[in-house]
Amino acid sequence: MVYIFLADGFEEIEAITVIDVLRRAGIELKTVSIQNEMVTGAHHIPVKADCFIDSIKAENMDMLILPGGMPGTTNLEQNEKVQELLKYAVDHNKWIAAICAAPMILGNKGYLKNVQSICYPGFEKYLKGAVIQDNRVNVSGKFITSKGPGTAAEFAFAIVSILKGEELANKLQQTMQYCN
Repeated sequence: MVYIFLADGFEEIEAITVIDVLRRAGIELKTVSIQNEMVTGAHHIPVKADCFIDSIKAENMDMLILPGGMPGTTNLEQNEKVQELLKYAVDHNKWIAAICAAPMILGNKGYLKNVQSICYPGFEKYLKGAVIQDNRVNVSGKFITSKGPGTAAEFAFAIVSILKGEELANKLQQTMQYCN
């Protein structure tokens, strides 16, 4: 099971694009609210979450996804249950994907030490110990990081490639007219 966490102030493009692409790929994904059933994005778009964070079980997760946006990223970072699930994922070698400002959550905990990582420009100082990259999407170890809203589709296709294979990711790109 893949869980994508939503907190008020999340970046809509980063969350919705990933949800859409992963569901097209047949990946079992749940949107998880850390607050209320209706979560409002940074641009005032409300989204109804599939479940609340207290209802998910760490042992069922294959990947955690953290969309960026402000103050969504800080809301996620301040949530104790999010922190517990991230620690479980790191301790059990599970995939973690974070885009835009969200890699700072991982960096602030020291999870990105010696991991090639990318984030929204200006947030690099929070990626403590990371090997900062300058590409749009980066996969290193069990971490997938990406720059921001304009890279959301590439981020989603990278996740599909890891969970379901590059062939399916490429097919989705073609059918969605993402590439020539």
